[in-house]
Amino acid sequence: MKKIKTIPLVIIAGLLSLGVHSQKRQKNSPVFSEVTYTGDDQVYKDYPLEEGEFYNPILQGCYPDPAITRKGDDYYLVCSSFAMFPGVPIFHSNDLVNWTQIGHVLDRTSQLDVHDTGISSGVYAPGITYNTHNDTFYMITTAFAGGLGNIVVKTKDPKKGWSDPIKLNFAGIDPDIFFDDDGKAYVIHNDAPDKGKELYNGHRVIKVWDYDVEKDQVIAGSDKIIVDGGVDLSKKPIWIEAPHIYKKDGRYFLMCAEGGTGGNHSEVVFVSDHPRGPYKPAPGNPILTQRHFPKERKNKVDWAGHADLVKGPDDTYYGVFLAIRPNEKDRVNIGRETFILPVDWSGEFPVFENGLVPMEPKLKMPEGVENKMGQEGFFPNGNFTYRENFTSKELDYRWIGLRGPREAFISKTKKGLQITPFATDIRELKPTSTLFYRQQHNSFSFTATMAYRPQSEKDLAGIVCLQNESSNYVFGITKKGKDYVLLLEKTEKTRRDREATSEILASTIIDIKKPVQLQVEARGDNYHFNYAVDGSGFKNLGGTVSGAILSTNVAGGFTGALLGLYATSANANGPEKQ
Repeated sequence: MKKIKTIPLVIIAGLLSLGVHSQKRQKNSPVFSEVTYTGDDQVYKDYPLEEGEFYNPILQGCYPDPAITRKGDDYYLVCSSFAMFPGVPIFHSNDLVNWTQIGHVLDRTSQLDVHDTGISSGVYAPGITYNTHNDTFYMITTAFAGGLGNIVVKTKDPKKGWSDPIKLNFAGIDPDIFFDDDGKAYVIHNDAPDKGKELYNGHRVIKVWDYDVEKDQVIAGSDKIIVDGGVDLSKKPIWIEAPHIYKKDGRYFLMCAEGGTGGNHSEVVFVSDHPRGPYKPAPGNPILTQRHFPKERKNKVDWAGHADLVKGPDDTYYGVFLAIRPNEKDRVNIGRETFILPVDWSGEFPVFENGLVPMEPKLKMPEGVENKMGQEGFFPNGNFTYRENFTSKELDYRWIGLRGPREAFISKTKKGLQITPFATDIRELKPTSTLFYRQQHNSFSFTATMAYRPQSEKDLAGIVCLQNESSNYVFGITKKGKDYVLLLEKTEKTRRDREATSEILASTIIDIKKPVQLQVEARGDNYHFNYAVDGSGFKNLGGTVSGAILSTNVAGGFTGALLGLYATSANANGPEKQ
């Protein structure tokens, strides 16, 4: 199997068909020498960590739909990635507190084809399971692109890469694999009801299949509906999904999300004496939700659900799940993040501890664990500053592409990271020459130092704040006649609009003899775009603009806002006359 590692900043010959360019400096290629991201949320100032504590969420930013598995003292966690490339980020921990990203499961074009899809399509809701019977890890997911559908990939060691995908013969979404003590395997997933039996909008079912481990395929004709609608069909529950089966004390527990991945989201559980059912719902459902509390509560965490369970290092169960931290206008710019809570399973059914009361920003660590978040290569959380000067031999996994490999447009130079522009615009459903970093705070700054000399109005480079291809801000430099012009452009498409519209909000002539600093700074819903020339102080362009178009609940979709280093040779809208 291909060995996984952080990908060197070189141009990979095998990507020629995707528009790879040589490392030779091109006149219309910007070079980014430094990027600084600083998170500054008030909640972390109000709740400083004390000894034996860590912050929730454990993964800030767009890391939704978490799934987790364990082999010995090693924990592996995966998340949805949609049309981001590479796909399905994977993290490792030995204690459930300190996490390191070890790569992506789908890191090759032979595994993932998202080149012409919307950002919220692509790869949904991965499941990850370790099979003790053959010492193999399985990642199963739905790929809404490339004609794959439901797929599974395998590895003996998640740190050394994964197989090419095996297409599975069933429809629906959110698959997971369960391996029983006797070696038998089962696949469960969300699906539509049988034809003609859909009772209402959002009516879904959970199905189970027998799984042939030798052939890596579901057994034809073995499918069976084990949950119809949800906990109580008479109440018309919507979107029963994200199923996982666990075995405890000789019984089988089926845990699912219910209510849709929004304000009514929750986690529910069922029990059976056999993995194929029948399953009976727990009388105390839901076992996790934040839907019952006042909308205006302080430090709100909401949309909690889509969970997975694992036994922790202190022999206590824990659950990872998605939730959101909206800004002061209840907008979801950060996206759905990965949270964790201890789970009380002393009774018949598991219950998330403090998962049915308003969630707090801090948790007590498992016994004997030291908080090293942000140190020794572990992911940071809380407020932090991340600096990237692109001098390292390898590019951090946090930097991602969209619809195609980042190696198709990046190269390392003596002065920094060069982005060779594609003839595609940020609004097109094609791979773009943009290197993205996830927005991880409601209040933050993202500052990039760029050397660039555009050759025409078609050339543009700078930074972009992107919720999707139809909702974004571009803050970049282009050319108008003999002048170099910095512009701020807004592209917007709300759920009421049929088409996206673009508007130049502001522009100014700029001196590019020396590198320019471009900055986006946000305080909740208020975003500011600033620039500095020749090391002088920052100046604002365009005043205060709303971050509403960067929020999931305004723009739609399933992702959080992405902050990108962007270049194009197909700039569609030139600057206004000065």
